[in-house]
Amino acid sequence: MATVLFAGLWLAYGGMLALCMGMERHFKQVWQRLPAPLLRRGLRVGGWLALGLSLVASVAAWGWAMGPVGWFGMLSLAGFGLVLLLPYQPRLAAWLPLASAPLLALIGLLT
Repeated sequence: MATVLFAGLWLAYGGMLALCMGMERHFKQVWQRLPAPLLRRGLRVGGWLALGLSLVASVAAWGWAMGPVGWFGMLSLAGFGLVLLLPYQPRLAAWLPLASAPLLALIGLLT
């Protein structure tokens, strides 16, 4: 169950980050260039897909009774973390999902 919860949080953060990077302003803040229109669209679609998968992970962990409630909590936590990181460490905010993927895999192996 812990792996599913961490995966849901990881997907929520990745989805929020992708939606954030789908905006020209935030993409330029992190990468110092404007995104191509196709990349912007892909980031937005990928962000919504990741948020949907995060909902699936929450429902798998808690069931339909509490899953959506936990999902909103994870969205809030992921969004708050992104809001805190983006102004001060934008590159860290962008690379955090990739850096945390091995940790998630390790947690999955241990449980």
